[in-house]
Amino acid sequence: MADAFRFADELGPHKIIHVHNPAIGLKAILVVDNVATGPAIGGLRMAEDVSTEECVRLARAMTLKNASAGLQHGGGKSVLFGDPKMEKGAKERLIRAFACALKDEQDYIFGPDMGTDEECMAWVHDEIGRAVGLPEACGGIPLDEIGATGWGLRHAVEVAAGHCNLALADATMVIQGFGAVGRHAARFLAEQGVTLVGAADSRGGIHTPHGIDIAALIALKEQGGGVADYPDGKKIPREQVIDLPCDIWIPAARPDVIHEENAHRLKARLVAQGANIPFTYAAEQDLHQRGIVCIPDFIANAGGVICAAMEYHGAGRSAAFAAIAEKIRANTEQVFKKMAADKTLPRDAALALARQRLTAAMATRRWSIF
Repeated sequence: MADAFRFADELGPHKIIHVHNPAIGLKAILVVDNVATGPAIGGLRMAEDVSTEECVRLARAMTLKNASAGLQHGGGKSVLFGDPKMEKGAKERLIRAFACALKDEQDYIFGPDMGTDEECMAWVHDEIGRAVGLPEACGGIPLDEIGATGWGLRHAVEVAAGHCNLALADATMVIQGFGAVGRHAARFLAEQGVTLVGAADSRGGIHTPHGIDIAALIALKEQGGGVADYPDGKKIPREQVIDLPCDIWIPAARPDVIHEENAHRLKARLVAQGANIPFTYAAEQDLHQRGIVCIPDFIANAGGVICAAMEYHGAGRSAAFAAIAEKIRANTEQVFKKMAADKTLPRDAALALARQRLTAAMATRRWSIF
């Protein structure tokens, strides 16, 4: 708990709940960061090395993301300790048990995240009725299947490219984390003419300067293969994807992959953060000093939660995609305008805009909800 309160400020966290049931091996954490604009939406992340600190930071990212997107939802996050590739029955028992433990926590709505998917959200919804990102058969909009976050990244990049004098039709990109977010970002940006020249996943990486066949790589992944199994190009260790020269670099995996020790290795003109908290602040300062534009996570990757909120309020897929494009384009444009006006980092500009919205919302609410 002491670690969590190192991050406490005037915005939150609203509450932190630890769930532990040793009889079934359940160990999990919920952080509801801020509910000034409504009940929190945030993903359930499953991994063996999650922590309270990571959960607190991810919950804050969701607060900022939802506020920036103008959603009537606050920010939260939950983490479940365990191997997401465990036997399906065991995973289902843990997720259902965690959901039941939080059945009375009306301030939090589950969504999918790393290690969980639409089926996992169906289990949660079956238990407590509070989940988004449901399978289509359950009336949901399957976020990962349709690529809601990748769709938003495409629009953030398109707006940013106009401010960076970057022609997408001639641009190259590298994806760090070719999973649910990364593959759709690659697909949508390729439709704008961007060439994928490098990619990595948990098993390894590939560098193909003349271009990777994205459809073939996606098919390979769907068949159980890894990026390094792609037959063309140079196989590289997954960490070396940082060193690949490109115009657009997209992190779409774990937190803090770029930090002060390796930020100097990045050779790109534009970074669009597809993962949550993938860069440390010091790393973003380094990029800014070198003229590399870095679109913050809670601006660039808000497509998933916008889609989730639209689903929760009864909207369909086409309306959700239209809302993602409109909100992310407008927010990215606002960030660039504030950057120019204040002569500041993209993250600082985005934080100022999000905090303005949160402060206004908090001023209208009773103190007891915070």
